[in-house]
Amino acid sequence: MPKQILDAPSGPQPIGAYSIATEANGFVFLSGQLAIDPLTNAPVIGDVAVQAEQVMANIKAILDDIGLTLDDVVKTTIFLADIGDFPVVNKIYGDYFDSGKPARSTVQAGGLPGGYEVEIDLIAAR
Repeated sequence: MPKQILDAPSGPQPIGAYSIATEANGFVFLSGQLAIDPLTNAPVIGDVAVQAEQVMANIKAILDDIGLTLDDVVKTTIFLADIGDFPVVNKIYGDYFDSGKPARSTVQAGGLPGGYEVEIDLIAAR
C-alpha cells in the first residue's frame, strides 16, 4: 500500500511543513501533537498538566477522525521540555489508555516549538 496522507479535521491543523498523519502498510504515523486548540489553531496556555490534557484530547480526536482508537496505538514518544514533569504527564497519559498500554519512550527535549512543555507522537496499527 503506498503512503496515504490522512485528513483529521477535528484536530489542530499542521503549523509547519508536515502532514497530521500518514498511513502505509497498515500503520498510521501521527505527527507530534502540541497543546493547540483545534477550533482556533492557537496555543493552549497553561502548565504542563493543562498542555498534556490538550495533547491527549487532540490525539483522541484525530484517531477518531481516521477510524482508530487509543486501543490501536502500538508506540508513542513523549517529548518533555523538562523531564521533571514526567510524573504529571505520565499520570494524564495513563488515564487515557484503559488497557493494552502501548510501547513508549519518554525523552527530555532541548526545547519544543513555541515554548510548549509536552509533545507526543505515535504509531497505530489499522
